[in-house]
Amino acid sequence: MFKVFAGKDASEQHGDAYHDEDLSERQHVHIAILGTGFAGLGMAIRLKQKGYKNFVLLERASDIGGTWRDNTYPGCACDIPSHLYSFSFALNPQWSRTYSPQSEIQSYLRRCARRFGIIPHIRWNSELQNATWQEDEQCWRITTSRDILLADILILGNGPLSQPSLPQIPGLTEFEGTLFHSAQWKHEYDLTGKRVAVIGTGASAIQFVPHIQPVVNSLTLFLRTPPWILPRLDHAITDRQKRLYQFLPISQRLIRTRMYWERELTALGMVYRSNMLKKAEKIAERHLERQVPDATLREKLTPHYAMGCKRILLSDDFYPAISQPNVEVVSQRIRQVKGKNIITEDGQSHEVDTIICGTGFHVTDTELPHHIYGRNGQTLADKWQDGPEAYYGTTITGFPNLFLLIGPNTGLGHNSMVYMIESQLSYILDCLRIMHKRDIQSVEVKPTVEANFIQEMQQRMKGTVWASGCVSWYLDARGHNTTLWPGFTFEYRHRTRRFNTQHYTLLASEKKKSPVQVSSPGK
Repeated sequence: MFKVFAGKDASEQHGDAYHDEDLSERQHVHIAILGTGFAGLGMAIRLKQKGYKNFVLLERASDIGGTWRDNTYPGCACDIPSHLYSFSFALNPQWSRTYSPQSEIQSYLRRCARRFGIIPHIRWNSELQNATWQEDEQCWRITTSRDILLADILILGNGPLSQPSLPQIPGLTEFEGTLFHSAQWKHEYDLTGKRVAVIGTGASAIQFVPHIQPVVNSLTLFLRTPPWILPRLDHAITDRQKRLYQFLPISQRLIRTRMYWERELTALGMVYRSNMLKKAEKIAERHLERQVPDATLREKLTPHYAMGCKRILLSDDFYPAISQPNVEVVSQRIRQVKGKNIITEDGQSHEVDTIICGTGFHVTDTELPHHIYGRNGQTLADKWQDGPEAYYGTTITGFPNLFLLIGPNTGLGHNSMVYMIESQLSYILDCLRIMHKRDIQSVEVKPTVEANFIQEMQQRMKGTVWASGCVSWYLDARGHNTTLWPGFTFEYRHRTRRFNTQHYTLLASEKKKSPVQVSSPGK
């Protein structure tokens, strides 16, 4: 038995530890899941609920949470309402605010892991180094930083927001001051009195900038493309409301349902009728005008692209923060970083002590696909050399018994990703049920089925707001939107409600294998 010093709820004292049973003797498992964020943990819970026992979660860190473990920058919070950003089978009546802070979301995930008995299945500090499909054995050979194991099924639940991306600026990595990404926040570094530069104005930056602005000496915000920002309208959830949700759960479910449909209607404007977003643009423009009285600064902060083409942001305090005297907004492109100076295209030099990059993540060009080897030794990176693609964002031709969670074309610009994750979980569970019932050894999506789906996705993208001309992290190197789902989330759920065996090549077992440790799957 070994101990892992993992995360605790706010009410727990620092120093407690999760305990994990020794799994070293069980090197052939039925299912291996990568990651313990919402996707990986949700998969594990649903497997447990269906009676599956022979599965492990491979976690590169020593704590649960995925992106909600790694992103600890000041002000980090969700931009989807708390009641909606949780598992449908594990509502939380104790959210403190309309929009949950990072620490509460991570604590929620820890509680879910304990409540559903997932902790013993986790292999901590096990970073995946490579996974190779073994054609003869019809299983995956997985090498981690700790050991090697075989798995009949491999499920990648690591998510797309796990590898921070630094901008390609000459001299940036040779900066003579302190440099870090918002997803790797240096809490030991005191920003008090420092001259700080912030590169990027995405979802992370608009949250941490208001928190660091009051303590820094100066803040230089390098802003190339201003985002559309709507009022956040965040507020505390009262104790009376919490008691109501706890003793009458249906009340919270009704609020959750209302929130879902309010956000689902936004897809009408993003996918089908972009002119419907004009009203929201007017709200954002009034929000900017109210909070930024200076006309020159307001012009720098005014977006010149259709709302929704890039991610729509929510904030009540970003505009007031960057309107303060110690903040300068620079719209010139950065030419290079030299010594402690950031030099822009107009020749201006900005001397700073610290550079914080709020520049997002590698979404369409992650490193992991280089380490996943399918049939005939083809890597997932080779398969995706023209951009990431997968059938329903879940299965890939040439990679039997491999399932993705939050894969290509499952992302959202309007609603909760937990809803999409749960749709995928049901799809995978139905596949596992069929495999068990028919004694099927491997499943692989047919090439024509995958190709037709990919063609459909790109065809449907043509009329959306995401194809209106802006450059965003939604797009791959070809300019294709391989990130988002081009429609309503309830359509995706309907289409993935059943695993259609006609869309797959199924290989039956040649001989009876040792029985899988599962009781009555599918019931």
